[in-house]
Amino acid sequence: MGNVVRVLTGIAVPLLTAGVITAGSPGWGQYQVKDGDTLSHIATRYGTTVRNLVALNKLPGNGNAIYAGEVIKVRGKGRTAAKQPTKRSQLGRVTYIVKPGDAISTIAKRYKCSQANLMAANKLRAGDRIYAGKPLQVPVKIRPKAKPSARSKNNTFAGRTYPDHVVARADRNRAILQSRKLPTRAHMRDLIISIAKRYGVDPELALAVSWQESGWKQRVVSPANAVGAMQVIPATGTFASGIVGRELDLLRPRDNITAGVVLLDRLTAAARLDIAVAGYYQGLGGVLTNGMHADTKQYVQNVLRIMANLERGWDPLQ
Repeated sequence: MGNVVRVLTGIAVPLLTAGVITAGSPGWGQYQVKDGDTLSHIATRYGTTVRNLVALNKLPGNGNAIYAGEVIKVRGKGRTAAKQPTKRSQLGRVTYIVKPGDAISTIAKRYKCSQANLMAANKLRAGDRIYAGKPLQVPVKIRPKAKPSARSKNNTFAGRTYPDHVVARADRNRAILQSRKLPTRAHMRDLIISIAKRYGVDPELALAVSWQESGWKQRVVSPANAVGAMQVIPATGTFASGIVGRELDLLRPRDNITAGVVLLDRLTAAARLDIAVAGYYQGLGGVLTNGMHADTKQYVQNVLRIMANLERGWDPLQ
């Protein structure tokens, strides 16, 4: 038959998987074949012969047709167990339909597997024939898919990237606020005016800052975990709590506004208006040490413009 080929024998076959020897009964061990091994190499390594290994493990094909990754018995002399490799290829199968002119050697080469593994996977022995149209199971390496690196989501705000734990807290706060019934923006405006007057802060300034920060909306939480209508971070909330003499809950609208207004009170007492507004955004120490960043300058311009419009009677809700 022109389409029949015979399986070749007598080939030193490199085997496919990672190797390990484990402790067994005294004088014995188990060896899992690694890349590049042949049965003769293993026999030499453990002071025995190919014939003994074949007989001991009942291997087919005189040892040139064992399954890739097969664990075999070996004679050892007190060898200690080696660690399993942390990463290794696994074996899978693909079905190949033999075509005219194919040979075991060419199919094995095409799929980068050994002839011995291909024979073993199909229970072929030396002298067996294959023919066009015969389906063969071809063993192939399947490398475990690398896990995608954990990438932070929504960690960047205003050109700055924040740690995952900060963003995670922001996500939790955002979820809490989404589940709550909160005041309307008109109600938030009235609260801002009332609390600003209580602490001696210009109401238009507090309103302008809050409009720039959140549009007078309590549900807003940034990736930096700046919370609510006044976009107050937890550290500022702690600072403001010490001033008012009670713990402020930034998720509560009144406490959130109180924290922001108290900060504005201290900033305007320490610096002129534009520097105070910059300090609300960038931190007063950073502004005094490094000057205003480009985005801080834009922030200050926006707030002062909104403040001037509010003083002229502008109502952004209409």
